[in-house]
Amino acid sequence: MNNLMSDGFGLMLLGMGFVFTFLCLLIVSTTYMSKLINRYFPEAAPVAKKPMAAPTAGASSASASATDPKIAAAITAAIHQHRNR
Repeated sequence: MNNLMSDGFGLMLLGMGFVFTFLCLLIVSTTYMSKLINRYFPEAAPVAKKPMAAPTAGASSASASATDPKIAAAITAAIHQHRNR
């Protein structure tokens, strides 16, 4: 019985050692690959969007940003129907 326990303990340590070694190797290789990719293929700088042009003198700012009246009516009807359930 003593021999079986020592063999089991040895296999457990051997298996855990392999898993620990593999995980350490995986962390090191992932870190290295990440640094390699960032060095040779840097992320492009974000392009600043141009500000939107001001509405023309004939259009009001409220009507320029408002949604279509048909869509607003459909949304209102859907909310009303949902609340009445």
